[in-house]
Amino acid sequence: MKNVTFTFGKKISRRTVLRGAGIAMSLPFLDAMRPALAAASSGPKARRFVGVSLSLGLHGPNLAPENAGTDYRPSQYLKPLQDIRNDFTVVSGSSHPRVTGGHTAEGSIFTACPNSRGATTRNTISLDQLMAKHLGHETRFPSLVLNTGSSSSPSYTENGAMIPAHDNVMRVFAKLFVDDSEKEQERQAQMIRAGRSVMDVIGAEAKSLRRELGAGDRDKLDGWFTSVRELESRLQANEAWVNKPKPKVRADFDVDRNNSITVERAMLEIVSLAMRTDSTRFVTLHMPGNAQVRGLEGVDEGYHGLSHHGRDGEKLDQLAIVEQAVINEWADFLRKLKTIQEGDHTMLDETMVVLTSNLGNASSHNNKNMPVLFGGGGFKHGRHLAFDQRNNYPLPNLYLNALHQLGLQNESFATSTGGMTGLV
Repeated sequence: MKNVTFTFGKKISRRTVLRGAGIAMSLPFLDAMRPALAAASSGPKARRFVGVSLSLGLHGPNLAPENAGTDYRPSQYLKPLQDIRNDFTVVSGSSHPRVTGGHTAEGSIFTACPNSRGATTRNTISLDQLMAKHLGHETRFPSLVLNTGSSSSPSYTENGAMIPAHDNVMRVFAKLFVDDSEKEQERQAQMIRAGRSVMDVIGAEAKSLRRELGAGDRDKLDGWFTSVRELESRLQANEAWVNKPKPKVRADFDVDRNNSITVERAMLEIVSLAMRTDSTRFVTLHMPGNAQVRGLEGVDEGYHGLSHHGRDGEKLDQLAIVEQAVINEWADFLRKLKTIQEGDHTMLDETMVVLTSNLGNASSHNNKNMPVLFGGGGFKHGRHLAFDQRNNYPLPNLYLNALHQLGLQNESFATSTGGMTGLV
């Protein structure tokens, strides 16, 4: 394939890709793209939304701080997050009005559609898909719907149909770099399995481009290529485990190689790559109730069983290990976005990231007091918004804030009553 040539000082399009033998690799935002962007549009900077959701909630006493405001004392789960304390807001005492039904409320996580047990309620459009409806045309993929282990998702169309999630990490990765045919995507997956990097294929064009960039852009490009190679290495290692027979040992020593925490980590790394290349701006990542957690040190029971702890101390201790791991991956995602500079802002400044669930208490199947961590997006964080634990505050109000932050002037979302009180 003929290589593209670059001239020093020439404007580079935001859509520039490096190609080779069917592989098309997008690039991160570079300073050399700024003139092209400025000429193309004088509108507002891109805004993004990432919704991470859990089927089995988070144990409230370990998550919600005891006191409210900016001087809140961090809870057990939040202590490891204090280095990014001012980058996220904790919300307690909120839920979706008229949403009940325990596990069946999973479909309402980002739609906030009332869903009573036994009722046949038609679902409504989810927050991410409403964003994608108005703004998704600006990127290659209007939205990205992911799951750590099944096809279920909290993303719904305008007609109330669930959008099946992608749960194959390798295939999602291939979507970023390979032409659209399934054959080419599978070929890329085979390359990774064989230990070959996409960088081997587009290496000539990469070197050509690098020679024509300034020092700052060369550093950005080197960091980008390093991130891609590192993720490929992890995917290759994971694939090796998938194809390796399990050892013939006692069942209680049989480690499940499909650990959902590591899948969460890989998926969020892929999301950061997708956003750095502006391939998409609206993402959901769901961890279902059948998530696998064997392999976590100190955990010898299944995730679903631990979530239904019945206040058993030993189960709660193990559950805390699992849930802390989930939160830590979410926090690492925020940290990664915070290190990515885009003009005068970081990617975290321009990306809203929420972690929540349909269940406030999985053990009792209670949909009240939903866990909510909300980071980035240009909001003033570092506070605990503590609402009434008995008479919950409408969580859809936060979703309305998110829409307004994108520039969408919706008057309401689902059962919202206005913007969230105290959210700055």
